[in-house]
Amino acid sequence: MFNVKGSIVALVTPMEQDGNISWQSLFDLIDWHIDSGTSAIVSVGTTGESATLDVAEHIQIIEQSVNHSAGRIPIIAGTGANSTKEATYLTSAAKEAGASAVLLVTPYYNRPTQKGLIEHYSEIASEVDIPQILYNVPTRTACDLLPESVADLSKIENIVGIKEASPDPERLSQLKNQIHDESFILYSGDDLTACKFLNRGGHGIISVTANVVPEKISKICELALSGLAKEAQQVDSEITNLHDALFIETSPIPVKWVLNRLGRIPPGIRLPLTILDEEYVPEIELILNKLGLTN
Repeated sequence: MFNVKGSIVALVTPMEQDGNISWQSLFDLIDWHIDSGTSAIVSVGTTGESATLDVAEHIQIIEQSVNHSAGRIPIIAGTGANSTKEATYLTSAAKEAGASAVLLVTPYYNRPTQKGLIEHYSEIASEVDIPQILYNVPTRTACDLLPESVADLSKIENIVGIKEASPDPERLSQLKNQIHDESFILYSGDDLTACKFLNRGGHGIISVTANVVPEKISKICELALSGLAKEAQQVDSEITNLHDALFIETSPIPVKWVLNRLGRIPPGIRLPLTILDEEYVPEIELILNKLGLTN
């Protein structure tokens, strides 16, 4: 069963100026993450602009990512939707493409009840036999998957973990108190607090910042998971300003701008998102310079 821990990058989807997918840039990013010690890649999640990809593109990116990685790194496919039928379809397509697991964000906008969330995830799990990771990010979905609901879902064999991005600082301890299956994986979905999450018993990070400094995020995870909390916190403190900068506007606007600035991807991003506002450029340039990422 899927049991990946450590640094997992929420990978951007590189696009040309006209919005077309830049396949070579995608392949180059995958190779870079393999070389940098990243534990797994989330393909076409929120950071990968899943909201503005059509279904055919969504599936093609998963297929191409799996094919290019060629077993060198696990590919976790983002297959969540606010329609259970659509999420099941995408999850089935991800399994067929050879993904190692899927990441399923809570249904957004339609705000289901806890009963509805449990039935949503239960149905997908029963329909598609692939390891499935729940994803709770209430600040973006207007829907909060509560710890007791996660505990119920954790009893389903192929629901193997959760990416937790609730702003509640007590959420990790609540999850640990509710879930009695020690194999259930607890990932942080918030770069700013991820190191604390790991030091308090979390198992990994699904990270936006790993797009820019994959080796540092891998190191933080390695140290924290080895019980070296102070050392992990020290490395994390070196990139606190970068964590902040990558959310200075709606993600993935800042991280795509930074990767373009570093020459790793073209400048494309799809509407309704736009490129980074010029007012933030000097601040981010200063941060990149201090980290030695630019000349």
